[in-house]
Amino acid sequence: MQKIGLIPLALPFLLAATGAPAAPPSLTEVPAGRAAPESGVAALREAALKDDIAMDIVEGLTTEVGPRPAATAQEAKAREWAVAKLKSLGFSNVHIEPYSMPAWVRGEETASLISPFPQKLAITALGNSGATGKKGLQAEVVYFPTIADLQAVPDGSLKGKIAFVSHAMKPTQDGSSYGEYGTARFAGPGIAARKGAAAIVIKSIGTDHHRVPHTGVTDFPKGVTPIPAAALSVPDAEQLERVFSRGQPVTLSLLLTPRFNGTQQSGNVIAEVPGSDPSAGIIMVTGHLDSWDLGTGAIDDASGVAIITAAAKRVMDAGTPRRTIRVMLAGAEEVGGFGGDAYYEAHKNELHVLTSESDFGADRIWRVDFKFPAEAKPVSDRIAAALAPLGIGAGKQPAGGGADNEKFVKAGIGTIDLQQDGTRYFDLHHTADDTIDKIDPEQLRQNVAAWTTMLTIAANARENLKEK
Repeated sequence: MQKIGLIPLALPFLLAATGAPAAPPSLTEVPAGRAAPESGVAALREAALKDDIAMDIVEGLTTEVGPRPAATAQEAKAREWAVAKLKSLGFSNVHIEPYSMPAWVRGEETASLISPFPQKLAITALGNSGATGKKGLQAEVVYFPTIADLQAVPDGSLKGKIAFVSHAMKPTQDGSSYGEYGTARFAGPGIAARKGAAAIVIKSIGTDHHRVPHTGVTDFPKGVTPIPAAALSVPDAEQLERVFSRGQPVTLSLLLTPRFNGTQQSGNVIAEVPGSDPSAGIIMVTGHLDSWDLGTGAIDDASGVAIITAAAKRVMDAGTPRRTIRVMLAGAEEVGGFGGDAYYEAHKNELHVLTSESDFGADRIWRVDFKFPAEAKPVSDRIAAALAPLGIGAGKQPAGGGADNEKFVKAGIGTIDLQQDGTRYFDLHHTADDTIDKIDPEQLRQNVAAWTTMLTIAANARENLKEK
């Protein structure tokens, strides 16, 4: 795709008088109420626009580990890989915090239209899907244009039938369409099971028109037995809609053989940039190590892991910040946020004052949102001003965090959302197309520069960042 043009700033620190490279710029603690000095923050920001650490992390994680499904041997390999990488970069207190969780494993998955117009369909099982059995399932399909249409039919009315649920998801910069249309995946299978359906297929929660289906976790309510649940690629779902428009009965053959694999181990990887003032509290930044198994998890979320790690490394190399920066690489985010929950339970009594998450790909950051106490407004003002040269504007809504830090957000911890451009994110999300070639190196560097800027100011600010 077209590269983003970033506003160039002077880089006087890069060359000494002799023309040789100068030492990395150092951090300057910012007195309360005063603007961040350009000689420190601006220099670090500009140096980060040449960052190669983040792409090296993405390349290593996706090449040497590859797909990293939660609670599998591949996810365990990712944790060991991350520990070695973080130690080699010079982080302190690097370790794994394990926990146990239920595991789900993908099996065979095929679908074919039997009548009225026989043809194969591109399909993938949703996480936590039930199984059809080895012989598969053949049944009549009932079409629901929206999830609301499925909700409206009586319980038990779909006995022995396959529900097909569509939607009209469109690309948005802020990703807001995911919350609305994602209900077809999040809740659709559980609803279909209550209606008596033998199985459900949904139009992928995606905005592309490639013949590549989007997976993702679904949730069956307590007491509801999981039924086979799968996503059709967007073109195949639209093909099925055209078939229904002919007004003839539709029969589908479906084979899904996933299985629940009991209780297995996952874990979070922790690393720190120790601060000079323990009483100033901890800044916890997070991305997730696990990924779905169809691609290599480059945008979701090797890029987030890379961005926060590269930025924290840059702050660390510039000197000792006032606050400790804790990098938390979460496990098992994709299947229900198990890593974020485990971290919260283990560390909720520690003095966290700020949290931020990177889990929306690798495209440029365009907006920053804050959730700070009133007394910390000078900090948000300084951060917003320092981010402006990167083409980032300040939002007017409070930061909401993400899956791996939401409990801290709800507990009143200061929060910053560096909002990435999500216009093309759901073209790739949870698909076999989530691979490193989709990452624009210049946009990735802009992310690192934004995170470095934010962490530099927040880690050294004198103001209180936590709501009282």
